Amino acid sequence: MSFDLYPAIDIRDGQCVRLVQGDYDREIQYQNDPVEVARSFQAAGARWIHVVDLDAARSGDPKNLATVGAIAEAVDVPVQSGGGVRSVEAAERLYQVGVSRCVLGTAAVENPALVQELTEMGHRVAVGLDVRGDRVATRGWETDSGQSIFDLLPSFENGGVEAVVVTQISRDGMGTGPDIEGLSAVLSATSLDVIASGGVGALLHIRQLTKLEVAGRRLGGIIVGKAIHDGVIQVSAAVEAAANQ
Repeated sequence: MSFDLYPAIDIRDGQCVRLVQGDYDREIQYQNDPVEVARSFQAAGARWIHVVDLDAARSGDPKNLATVGAIAEAVDVPVQSGGGVRSVEAAERLYQVGVSRCVLGTAAVENPALVQELTEMGHRVAVGLDVRGDRVATRGWETDSGQSIFDLLPSFENGGVEAVVVTQISRDGMGTGPDIEGLSAVLSATSLDVIASGGVGALLHIRQLTKLEVAGRRLGGIIVGKAIHDGVIQVSAAVEAAANQ
């Protein structure tokens, strides 16, 4: 199994932004066109692009659908996108504008049947589980679901889900390193492909994740956002670090 870099583009009001620890009041705006950013990621060797509609994650309204579609149209690599995908219709709109794989977060927690419905329709789906410690947060990270990630993982085990994206909220946007201990526990608890998110601030962190192995299982990849947009990590170097397993 390959370990892939997923450079991230977070969109709010059509702009490329990042939130610190998922806090909508701690937003960093980047004066970059999201479509041009996506093109640059592909040119640097990225094999996937990860896009989040932050407005939709909070409200469920796909406010940035046109921007997501423009990104998918501009690149030849697959686009994985999430944020506010809480119905078949919302997911279908993303697939129709060219998204290859939808990430369901809140809906996967509150309505797991939706995940199965989409996979049975032949769609590619990943489940996004955003955690504080091991407690899963929903609705743009603003609501505590009251459930542990380990309570939820078994329900996605045999439903056609391609991957689970695990974001440690406390580390998101901080650059202090990934949650190795938490990710190890997740690898032990599921047979699904696990994509890590949150905390990467150096190439060393990517290398650590490529080496992480639990009972013969390794991670499927890492999502990196702020460190790339801040220029701390170059996409080409991150792709190379991800490839050297």
